[in-house]
Amino acid sequence: MKYANPDPDPERTTGLEKGGGVPPGETPPAEGSMSEAGPRETHNPAKGWSTVPVILIAIVVAAVLVFFVGYLVGLV
Repeated sequence: MKYANPDPDPERTTGLEKGGGVPPGETPPAEGSMSEAGPRETHNPAKGWSTVPVILIAIVVAAVLVFFVGYLVGLV
């Protein structure tokens, strides 16, 4: 696999001084593209909530709701 150097070559790029600097009034060249930036990702983790945490949260909410409704009915 061949990887391209993302830095511009001062010998072939117009507007660059020796050493890669840009003279006043010149627009610097665009940055290099890194198409092969990282390893291939073959496993994408699931996004969103799993069913177990949703069920546990629903149980806690229901228990708190039952407690407050029972407390309210007991006061009246």
